[in-house]
Amino acid sequence: MNKQQDQLDAIHDIKRLMERSSKFSALSGRSGVVVGLFALLSILISYSILGISPLNSVSYLAILAPNGVINNELVNLIAINLGCTLLISFLTAIWLSNKNAVKRGEKTWDLSAKRMLLNFSIPMTAGAIYCSILFAQSHIELIIPATLLFYGLSLLNASKYTVDDIRYLGVLLIILGLLASFYVDQAFLFWGLGFGLLHIIYGSFMYFKYEK
Repeated sequence: MNKQQDQLDAIHDIKRLMERSSKFSALSGRSGVVVGLFALLSILISYSILGISPLNSVSYLAILAPNGVINNELVNLIAINLGCTLLISFLTAIWLSNKNAVKRGEKTWDLSAKRMLLNFSIPMTAGAIYCSILFAQSHIELIIPATLLFYGLSLLNASKYTVDDIRYLGVLLIILGLLASFYVDQAFLFWGLGFGLLHIIYGSFMYFKYEK
């Protein structure tokens, strides 16, 4: 009986080692919190650019495209603000994940990390192209929802090569993207909820589950 149990334990150990070698497990929970804070700050800056309050009943579309004519200056400022936030967030996540990998004695840029990044990048690249098409077609009301949708799809696609918990974040972001597509006047609030609040909650959960 003990011999059979030892064999089962050995099989489970081998399985855990194989899963660990095939998945990038050094994602930093702290990076999720920092990214969330960046996103909330970015939304506040966006509302400041628009000159309205998040609690204001005025639609942001009425300011970005009054009478159906896009105010390119405001749109460009919003795009630069959100784009810089995404870039800084991405670099911060890489930096903190690298520190976490070093702390755990793991390689940062191994095969599992490359697979995760590739599977994350494909939907994100498609999303960036799609958002450009939306802008060219003057459908700016769908750009914010599209960023939530494609980011959620990217996380879901990358979850096969990292911790399983990230797929739940991806699913929630997809749901928020769909809701933002329907309630376009509140799209900025959905963006702040998805990239901001959900990242903070997810990052805190990851930190206490895997890093504490």
